[in-house]
Amino acid sequence: MEASSLIFITGGVRSGKSSFAESKAIEIASNKERQLIYLATGVSSDSEMKERIEIHQRDRNMGPYKWKTIERPVQIGGIVDVFNNQDIILLDCVTTLLNNELFSTDRTWDDSFFKTVKENIITGIISIKDRAGTMIVVSNEVLFESLLATDIVFSYGLLLGQIHQELVKMADQVFLVEAGIPIVMKGASQ
Repeated sequence: MEASSLIFITGGVRSGKSSFAESKAIEIASNKERQLIYLATGVSSDSEMKERIEIHQRDRNMGPYKWKTIERPVQIGGIVDVFNNQDIILLDCVTTLLNNELFSTDRTWDDSFFKTVKENIITGIISIKDRAGTMIVVSNEVLFESLLATDIVFSYGLLLGQIHQELVKMADQVFLVEAGIPIVMKGASQ
């Protein structure tokens, strides 16, 4: 059996990282005749987010490749059994997943809570990756900006940075997308 692979894609907001991730998934699926699965973490919390979700769904449904969409805003590891080694899974995105995990409970934001959230996200990604043929994980690069605004913003940024570091260590390929241009940070481009 072929080993599963992990591709991590990051970039700024509206950098083109999701489009690149979808193209990468389609390229892999077409070469291996595999199922495309979009693991969406977004929640339709306001009109702007609802519109963004609808645009992404429409774009995926219009192409020649059919995507199966699974919406899972928290605890992604809880659905690992729905995947198999024929699946190409695109998780979009870690920043939204982290936000959802942090704000889905009334727990105090302390080191113990942050550690639990980080472990849940990393463990969930590893569990899914180990079941899938390929897992592509998308995240926003928010660490280019100052994190000094509030304690919450600072804590969020630190936690996201730690998660990114773990994902980069595990990833077979890492891309930074700037202005729609993917830059290879780790692994050979295919």
